[in-house]
Amino acid sequence: MNEKPGFLGFGLGLRTQHYREILEAESQLPIDWFEIISENYMVEGGKPLTMLERIRERFPLVMHGVSLSIASTQPLDMEYLAALKKLASRTNPKWISDHLCWTGVHSVNLHDLLPIPYTEEALDHVASRIAQVQDYLGRQIAIENVSSYVEFAESEMNEWEFVAELAQRADCWLLLDVNNVFVSGENHAFDKQGFIEAIPPERVVQFHLAGHSEGENCLIDTHDHPVSDAVFELYGEALKRFGAVSTMIERDDNIPPLAELLQELQRAREIASAILPPAALERAA
Repeated sequence: MNEKPGFLGFGLGLRTQHYREILEAESQLPIDWFEIISENYMVEGGKPLTMLERIRERFPLVMHGVSLSIASTQPLDMEYLAALKKLASRTNPKWISDHLCWTGVHSVNLHDLLPIPYTEEALDHVASRIAQVQDYLGRQIAIENVSSYVEFAESEMNEWEFVAELAQRADCWLLLDVNNVFVSGENHAFDKQGFIEAIPPERVVQFHLAGHSEGENCLIDTHDHPVSDAVFELYGEALKRFGAVSTMIERDDNIPPLAELLQELQRAREIASAILPPAALERAA
């Protein structure tokens, strides 16, 4: 395992609605870093890349993908990986992440993060594919736990056992989505604290905080609401387990003014400051 990336502080997902305000701010915004959706910038040119270059000059970046389809049984998409590697070379991200899921079949991207059975066969398969991706990119990647709405009868272990073992076998980092732990825990009635306690702290490089919606029979990970009080409470428990971990707010729909997101980010800072000593919250150079 390589040296774990340092603590970046508190960040936001970079969204086009906020480009101008970020770049025209007269004083330093209380944002330490940004996460970009990789696929939005895997292009040859245009305004998105131009804006990204300007923002990159002022803020550290991490790359977060939604199309790696690491759990698929189809061959890895080498064209996609080439574009991903090119973007990483251009933006010099602190790390690259994607989801523990599959996103399509027969070369069709379904644009959804689809769950997998938690079996030894799946564990070996996904670990092998992560190793291939890391070898190609020349760096370790971070894998995110996804929210789920069904469980597989074939599963031989629970999700947190699978995730913890996967990180060890693949020698990868983990992006712990606190909202996804909450959503899945409510949907499947598992012990959310037990999930957190099972994840190895030395593997976790990032937290996601996001909002969810209430469906008829389950919670849905929609990223279109503010972070709930219950998710912030679970975030506090995660801090006790993992210490200072780079934390960000995800918002993908019903995107509010930047000021509203900064209020949520400040709440995350305040929770961390109340739990961790000041020295732990010093950002990496």
